Formats: sequence, C-alpha cells, structure tokens
Amino acid sequence: MLRRRHVVFLAGILLLILFVPAGAWAAPVIPNVNIGVGASDNPQEVAVTLQVMALLTILSIAPSILIMTTSFIRIIVVLSFLRNALSTQNMPPNQVVVALALFLSFYIMSPYWSQANDNGLQPYLAGQISQTEAVSKVVEPMREFMFKQTRESDLALLVNLSKAERPESQADVPTFTLIPAFLISELKTAFQIGFMIYIPFIVIDMIVASTLMSMGMMMLPPVMISLPFKILLFVMVDGWHLLIRSLIVSFN
Repeated sequence: MLRRRHVVFLAGILLLILFVPAGAWAAPVIPNVNIGVGASDNPQEVAVTLQVMALLTILSIAPSILIMTTSFIRIIVVLSFLRNALSTQNMPPNQVVVALALFLSFYIMSPYWSQANDNGLQPYLAGQISQTEAVSKVVEPMREFMFKQTRESDLALLVNLSKAERPESQADVPTFTLIPAFLISELKTAFQIGFMIYIPFIVIDMIVASTLMSMGMMMLPPVMISLPFKILLFVMVDGWHLLIRSLIVSFN
C-alpha cells in the first residue's frame, strides 16, 4: 500500500512537470551580472579600475598581512610549543589553537587598529585627507607596534643586507625592511618562551622514565604515564591563565 502511494505521488509530479507551461517555472529572481573589459578614453576610469584591482589583490593577501604585521606569529608558535610539550598530539585541535591565536591578536592589536581607523580610514572616507595621507596614517600605528617588538640587531641585519644608507630615525626605515626584521624577532621571542614552557614538562618526563627503568618496566612507554601528570600539573597551576597573561604582557 505504501509503495502504491509513492508511485502515485511520483506520477503526479511527472504530469505536473509535463503539462505546466515552462514560463510558469521561470521566475527572474537572480540578477544577471556581466563584467567586461573595453576601451576607455577617460584616464580617470582607468585609474579607478587599477585601484579596484589593487584593492582585490590586497584582500586576497589579507591573511598574510595579518600574520606578518601583528602578534599572531608569536602566539601561534607558543601555543604549538605548549601542545608539543604536553604531548597531547592534536589536542587542542588546530582550529581551536588558530582561533585562540586569532582572537588574542585582535585583542592585542585593537588599540593600534583603532588608531589607524580614527586617524586614517575615517578621515579618508569623509573626504578630509587624500588617499596617500590615509595610507600613511594607517601604516603608522602598525609600524609603531613592529618597532616596539623588533630587536635592533635584527633590524640592523636587514638594513645592512639591503645596502641602503644608515637610517637616521625610525621614519627612515622602509616598511619592507621593517617587516622581515619584525618576523625574525617574533620567531626568536616565541622560541625563547617555548623553551621556558618545555622545562617543567621535561622534568616530569625524566622522573617518569627513571621510575619506570628502576621498576624494570622497559616496554611501557613513558609518555603514556607522564601525560596525565603533565595535564594535572598544567591544570593545577592554572596554566592557560598564566600562559595567556604572559603572552599579552610580553607585548607591552
């Protein structure tokens, strides 16, 4: 009986499709968008087109810009070191680690982004300053942040390798020289923090391994026994609170 109802239902749908006019089904609800490339006699139109292309290019590399010029590098590297030190494999998952690093970066960078928005973006949208001035005022707080976190030795290395004249002040340092120096300094700082994170967990691994050897349990993996003690130690000292606090304070 149930199968007969399914057959009748399908037959009704087929008859409806066959006898209802095609125009009744065509509802023009989706607009048609056409993008073409043609000749132009107005140089201003060409300039606007080039600006749109440049904006689309910047949007496509926005994640890279976020990584290169913010606190994201140090945070994600330190969190990766923590996960390896705990020997928890993929716990927390990669999505959680990246999300935590991303939102911490938003928190740390919010004063600089607010300054860039107030001094550069909003006046430009209001027509008070030119595009060149807007770009300069948007980049200025980012350069201030990177200069605070960049070591002089790393900056001197990049300046010497570029064979440029010795800058008299920070304003004379090109942004494309500052960014790689900032990246090197951030990696060095992150590795230093990672080393400090590893020390207590290595002590636990050594104690567990020595205990197992003294008991003659050679075939039992020490990691299996030390993992619960690592997690217990991390929870007892409120490790997430200490780590996040130390990361945020390290940027001040």
